[in-house]
Amino acid sequence: MPVETKDSARASLLSRVQKALRGVETGALVIARHAKTAPAGPGVYRMIDAEGQVLYVGKARHLKKRVQSYARAGSHNNRIVRMIADTASMEFVTTATEIEALLLEANLIKRLKPRYNVVLRDDKSFPFILITRDHPVPQILKHRGARNRKGDYFGPFASAGAVGRTINTLQRAFLLRSCSDAYYESRLRPCLLYQIKRCSAPCTSEISEEGYAALVDEASRFLTGESDEVKRRLHALMDEASLRQDYERAASFRDRLTALSHIQSRQGINPKTVKEADVFAAHQEAAQTCIQVFFFRTGNNWGNRAYYPRADKSLPVEEVLEPFVAQFYDDKPPPKLILLSHEIPGRRLLAEALSMRAGHKIGVSTPQRGEKHELVTHALTNAREALARRLAESSSQAAILAKLAQLLELDEPPERIEVFDNSHISGSNPVGAMIVAGPEGFIKGQYRKFNIRSEDIAPGDDYAMMREMLTRRFSKLAKDPVTGWVAPDLVLIDGGPGQLSTAHTVLDELGLTDIKVAAIAKGPDRNAGRERIYLRGRETMILEPRDPVLYCLQKLRDEAHRFAIGAHRARRKKAIGISPLDEVPGIGPARKRALLQHFGSAKAVSRAGMADLAGVGGISAQMAKAIYDHFHERG
Repeated sequence: MPVETKDSARASLLSRVQKALRGVETGALVIARHAKTAPAGPGVYRMIDAEGQVLYVGKARHLKKRVQSYARAGSHNNRIVRMIADTASMEFVTTATEIEALLLEANLIKRLKPRYNVVLRDDKSFPFILITRDHPVPQILKHRGARNRKGDYFGPFASAGAVGRTINTLQRAFLLRSCSDAYYESRLRPCLLYQIKRCSAPCTSEISEEGYAALVDEASRFLTGESDEVKRRLHALMDEASLRQDYERAASFRDRLTALSHIQSRQGINPKTVKEADVFAAHQEAAQTCIQVFFFRTGNNWGNRAYYPRADKSLPVEEVLEPFVAQFYDDKPPPKLILLSHEIPGRRLLAEALSMRAGHKIGVSTPQRGEKHELVTHALTNAREALARRLAESSSQAAILAKLAQLLELDEPPERIEVFDNSHISGSNPVGAMIVAGPEGFIKGQYRKFNIRSEDIAPGDDYAMMREMLTRRFSKLAKDPVTGWVAPDLVLIDGGPGQLSTAHTVLDELGLTDIKVAAIAKGPDRNAGRERIYLRGRETMILEPRDPVLYCLQKLRDEAHRFAIGAHRARRKKAIGISPLDEVPGIGPARKRALLQHFGSAKAVSRAGMADLAGVGGISAQMAKAIYDHFHERG
């Protein structure tokens, strides 16, 4: 059975009660009727409950036979029995081959996240290094997302930090520019990166385009695995410069060689025979699964990442690993080789599916000896250690939440905590923020920000901002407890008695009086460690500075504060970036840039006469009149 929280258990119970009241038929008889009309070929099926939620997505070589197997009583395990009992309808999609069914199944599971499937969580895109090819002088930068820009992509890297460190080192080694094209075009003299020897300054012709192209070629060759050849060439150039007694030039080659060595030394384990591969190692313990993924490209280790997929605790590790890998490559290009820690039942089918999508052969194997086996063993050790740390943290977190429940007089340890804070500067660009936490830590996918909209709020009125934010958050829950946001077990407010009173007023008006609310405020002189906790009808509490419950509350409050400030800064930055010139019809980026370079500011443009406007390159007399009329009509 999937690991259920209190909220999901309540929702499931409520769904069953509503289903019974409406007389909605579910179970094996429903599946048997669908089996009569199910297609006979390969495809994907969806099992759907009475509320229209997808319970399970599966693939089959023969849909009719697969559906008939569900309708027959017998050897189903408890998980399948519950799934059948909840099924009210089924949908089918036929495919030409079983391979296409596998690819479609992975896509639907990622998108729909059915309750009874193994679901890949925290599926963020991976960063790459991009050397652009849409400019005469290529740029090196970090790239994440769709590869819609012309250039050479290298990666994936496990984290943005790893990409940043590698790019910084590559700049020291190959002196490639990292500035934007607009910044490059506007340079009249070399920037600081040239002074600290991290760029060759092609913007001001400190190096010729041919010389810069040679540096780009060296960087590309290094990133594609020809690092030894690149280092030999730099050694030769350093020796040649030394023989000519050009010691400054020789020192520059020495520094570049040092930078290249630094890149490889930071990457830890670097295989000798495996040039391109992803390694998946899965470890199970205490009904949880950790899957470590290592990325190897051009013989270099580009890092690793740990995943904790949502899966039924009765599933063996092989049945968790197989759908995980299929979902992992749903939106990512696979390498030429995929190494697994466990033999999976559909290994050949998975290899064929990935090969078809990639357009070339993809190998999927479970090595038993040699260097490949060593890589898998290393990844498996990391998976085991990561899961041990997670279990230890979860145990500690559970104990802290139990103490928190006791302190705040909750019936049970909270499964869902929502923390609210707001941020502004003298009332400008006000933003409210909500973060969510549970037994496993912060649930960042459920964070929400609220741009404060009311024009009646006085600048800096924190109570009114809190009221608007809480009203918008809980009004949906009050109107529809089933489809609205899940109710929290605890609401934590950053503030004192005033904010606490505001929160209770909102919840009382909405009829949500059973939700527990607490406020946390820093002590005198904003002294962290002497926080005061406020509850309605209770004396103010001050916890000991080293109390783990206090640390937990501080961590929650600080995360809400961080998220609120970040949302406020983003809104403020967006507001600052708005220029009066953006509202003038016919003014695009090029004309806007020309006007600002000529006049210095948008305000100066608004004051300029038509003759002065027409004197700007790219501004016709007709456009000058349009600009002049726009500002004077407003004036």
